[in-house]
Amino acid sequence: MDMDGFAAVDFGFAREALQRGIAGLFAVAFLSSLNQFRPLLGERGLMPAPDLLAWAGSSKSRRRMLHPTLFTRIRYSDRRLAGLCWTGMLIAIGLMVGLPQLGPPWVPMICFLLLWGGYMSITSIGQTFYSFGWEMLLLEAGFLAAFLGSGDQPPPTVVIVLFWWLLFRLEFGAGMIKIRGGREWRDLTALTYHHETQPMPGPLSRQAHLLPRWFHRGEVLGNHFAQLVVPFFLFAPLLSIWVAGDWPIVIGAVAAGIVVLTQLWLIVTGNFAWLNWATVVIAFSALGLPGSGGSHADDATGGIPLYWIVITCAVGLLLLVLSWPALRNLFARRQLMNASFNRWQLGNAYGAFGTVTKERIELIVEGTEDADPDAAVWSEYEFTGKPGDVHRIPRQFAPYHLRLDWLMWFLPLGHSLQDWFASFLVRLLEADAPTLRLLRHDPFEGRRPRWVRVISYRYRFASRAEHRVDGAVWVRDRRRVVVRPLGG
Repeated sequence: MDMDGFAAVDFGFAREALQRGIAGLFAVAFLSSLNQFRPLLGERGLMPAPDLLAWAGSSKSRRRMLHPTLFTRIRYSDRRLAGLCWTGMLIAIGLMVGLPQLGPPWVPMICFLLLWGGYMSITSIGQTFYSFGWEMLLLEAGFLAAFLGSGDQPPPTVVIVLFWWLLFRLEFGAGMIKIRGGREWRDLTALTYHHETQPMPGPLSRQAHLLPRWFHRGEVLGNHFAQLVVPFFLFAPLLSIWVAGDWPIVIGAVAAGIVVLTQLWLIVTGNFAWLNWATVVIAFSALGLPGSGGSHADDATGGIPLYWIVITCAVGLLLLVLSWPALRNLFARRQLMNASFNRWQLGNAYGAFGTVTKERIELIVEGTEDADPDAAVWSEYEFTGKPGDVHRIPRQFAPYHLRLDWLMWFLPLGHSLQDWFASFLVRLLEADAPTLRLLRHDPFEGRRPRWVRVISYRYRFASRAEHRVDGAVWVRDRRRVVVRPLGG
């Protein structure tokens, strides 16, 4: 890699993986919003976005509290939201197959900036249903991808390095959060609990949980190594400024490979929406192929137009300035997790699972058609992804994001139930069809129940012996009534 020039001539494949992979994640994100935004946040949603926009529109100070969104300029409607999602998916699919990349570099730039602005318009009014770190991660990655250029020229060096810096903040930030967080990360017991208590287990989570304790300790050590040590080696290709040979590129590629392997383990043992998938895609930015620069290898500009060099250098300077708060946060005593320091959600701080819950509590929603709730026969509503039926094997949904199921996991961790959940119970009493479509199973097949209630249960994975008896995946015991019978 000729780091004296503006072209990362050995990182053409990395650029292809970044552009197509990030576009694919945008397609999934827009699809998730198309299917779920309207029942959750639409005109008749659990937390209606029009109410938020009306509140924000009442004063300039409130409006500045929102991240930029198209819906402060055009009136929100469910139909317009759907149109935005369909447009985003079409642009993303075009980028996935590489059509905009056939033109000059400003063509894919416009496409990615449209994805970035369009999805930010959704997340900005998504409230608690869009309060996840991978939302801002996708936005920042999409913004950077806009400046990777076209297929007939190498990617700009400054943009490739910015992707390394993003991956560093993502991984090292998560590692520091863990070291500063719960004791379980320091005494190496965190993964003894995590596979069982994570928000949405996958089909192999139980098998991972039942592995020996020594293996779980090795998992934690491997995690600390991958997040606290390896990220520094992502920048090894910069050494080619001073030394000859391809070994700096190889070191960077090995570091990226370690990140990818740890993320693949998380992918097969859990469902973290597109967080792990995005990390894998971003890690490809450090996968250089020595000698792949072709005829541009000895050209400082690599055939990149002068105007594009100016634009990408300006973007690099902008991100350098915007990243300063995130850099300070990495070494701050009170480190923030998944924090944005500007309205455009660039140069963010990342991190996840500073503490690991030791016990899995699930809220089970039940309904009945009987008139007397005290003598009623109750039936359970089944959610799509979260545990319910103890014999049902968890499914793999990631990178698709089941927003309702994820927030159901957070409810038992709080001190009080949130307003959206009260609205959700009312929708069940109304047998609201859009809300019911978010669930796996409605025991009343579209009919209105007379009563609904909420019971808490402690769940744990069935041991191998327990599983052999009746095929149970989970074992649960009832704890308490969280919401007493609520009538329609």
